Amino acid sequence: MEGAAPDPTGATAGLPPMVRAAGLVPPPRPASGRLPVSDVAGYQALYRASVEDPGAYWAEVASEMEWMSGWPADPALSGDLATGFRYFPGATGNVSVNCVDRHARRHPDRLAVRWLGEDGAERCWTYAELLDQTSRFAKALSELGVGKGDVVALFLPNLLETFAAVHACFRLGAIYNVIFSGFSPRALADRIVDTGAGVVVTADETFRRGRTIELKATLDSVLGQLPSVQHVVVVRRSGNPQVPMTSGRDVYWDELLTRTQAPADPVPVEANEPGFIIYTSGTSAKPKGLVHSGIGFMLGAYHNTKMSLDLGSEDVYWCTADVGWLTFPIFELVGATACGASMLACEGALDYPDPDRFYRVVADHGVTKVFTAPTLLRMLARYGAQWAQRHDLSTLRLVALVGEPLDATTWHWVQDHVGHGRLEINNTYGQSETGSAWTSSIAGVTPAKPGSCGLPLPGHAYAILPGGAADPNAGSGGSGGAGGSGGAGDPGTWPTIRPVPVGAVGHLVLTAPFPALFRSIWREPERYRAQYFSAFGPYCYASADAALEDPDGHVWVVGRVDGVINVAAHRLSTMEMESALLEVPGVAEAAVIGVADEMKGQVPVGFVTLAAGTDAGAAFDEALLSDRLVEAIGPIARPKRIYLLSTMPRTRSGKIVRRLLRDLVVEGDVLGDVTGLEDPEVLAQLRVELQSAPRPEC
Repeated sequence: MEGAAPDPTGATAGLPPMVRAAGLVPPPRPASGRLPVSDVAGYQALYRASVEDPGAYWAEVASEMEWMSGWPADPALSGDLATGFRYFPGATGNVSVNCVDRHARRHPDRLAVRWLGEDGAERCWTYAELLDQTSRFAKALSELGVGKGDVVALFLPNLLETFAAVHACFRLGAIYNVIFSGFSPRALADRIVDTGAGVVVTADETFRRGRTIELKATLDSVLGQLPSVQHVVVVRRSGNPQVPMTSGRDVYWDELLTRTQAPADPVPVEANEPGFIIYTSGTSAKPKGLVHSGIGFMLGAYHNTKMSLDLGSEDVYWCTADVGWLTFPIFELVGATACGASMLACEGALDYPDPDRFYRVVADHGVTKVFTAPTLLRMLARYGAQWAQRHDLSTLRLVALVGEPLDATTWHWVQDHVGHGRLEINNTYGQSETGSAWTSSIAGVTPAKPGSCGLPLPGHAYAILPGGAADPNAGSGGSGGAGGSGGAGDPGTWPTIRPVPVGAVGHLVLTAPFPALFRSIWREPERYRAQYFSAFGPYCYASADAALEDPDGHVWVVGRVDGVINVAAHRLSTMEMESALLEVPGVAEAAVIGVADEMKGQVPVGFVTLAAGTDAGAAFDEALLSDRLVEAIGPIARPKRIYLLSTMPRTRSGKIVRRLLRDLVVEGDVLGDVTGLEDPEVLAQLRVELQSAPRPEC
């Protein structure tokens, strides 16, 4: 594995150790020829051109899709971040046509989706079958009164029917809202009340970790609070005959399609009209319903999937996320189908019934490319390499990631024990708001760096800015570090960006619109502008993430702005501290938070779990772990405490929920929203572990 090259100029001297230690790792295989670039120089030229004229760049991407009318659009881009933007105004098309119909016409027998149940059940659809189910379900929805602009709630797990339900809504021009199947009744009701959905599509039950999750019963428990709901469509997953069905309101999917034989024709949809709503999970504030343009999102997801994964007909591709998190729509439901990929979709946990379920799926189905979360990789490392050694993983060529920063220790563990040096590991970064992971390696083209989020993809202009309060002199246009910055309109009319120096941590902002960027907050347009376009002026989308850019142009997202700990006026990255803890032998997972301190303002508090088979008595030495932070970062990073935990609170998508650890340490109990947790029951266990932890000797 490559390390950092000697630096005779001293240019890296001021960089954080995790950045300074990371060397460029070239892709193990060359580009396939499907991509518009084949080397780094080509990427750099394409990126510069794309931010100088984003309208022209995205028009080139959009020309790969099928349009119904108004194409090519003139202008390709109107407006800007400050006043509102529109890509391809007046042009019409349909997402389902581009993701389903055009592949069913060309390759009707190509596998579209193979579904794997946690209990061993297996089903699959070709693109022809996906088109049949999609078009007939769209017709059924229209007969239930759903039309263009109406909202349909999808309270579904990962199922074949989930693909058809999403694309049926796209086909009608309806607006769908996918609701995470692990949400509580209250969280489910809040979202349906906010959208006013008239139809809910759900499943009877689903399975996770051997338990039955009663989805229809959860919905039934709140239907009395949902006056907008007129119809409920139920997919038979378990087939449990005891699931209650209300005549006149509830109907099974298969029965509905049996009596709906005619397909629905696709409805022309303007390029900027809303396609779906996805809610961010709330803590104390009301969850935000992010509104994405259907066609704009499709273009961004297609572009992202193509660049980051380079999917081809030879690939068997698997996105491990849950449909309730936007990763799955970006990288499978929409992005991968737009690429015509052959996909896997799995129910249940990836370490159940045994820790090697992930490896078994890869080996049994010849998976070539995976999109997952860093937490899954850390979980695999925690269980140990012996589980990987039981399976032939030779088909696996690429693992891409999003969700939270990936530490270098886990990067190398995966390369050594899963990929045996042949894997391309692509750590990306994006948000629900951006609708794509806009920093990423380009598969087979640009080198990776263990721990970084790669380079900005073409068509995405950004900057890393100082300060935290609104700055009337910070805007869009000008230069924004090695990645540059650009946008629509006349840059001469915009204030000048003053980015932080290379290597310094600052606020990550986006400085020009792109098609997948969300367009509003459902029913709260004022909140949209106030929350995202005020901190640095109306021409900058404020991500609320902290980042730095290294001398090679790689972006390192080091955490949320409020997750960067300010210790005695020193800004410390939680990611850097967590990476240092993960370098200690036996440590499998690490999380760091900041807590208030009278003298220093804030001080770090750490949490670790140990690898399977590790002797906690021998491996966990709080003083040694504290010394490791001091050694890696400096005395300013010495933590107030480091706790040994049996597990971490995490979402279904794998993110460690650090705010809950903060609640448990500071308040002694959990104050925030827990509905998105993988297993809320672990909180009681963690409360006991934290309260009973021995105090360190003074």
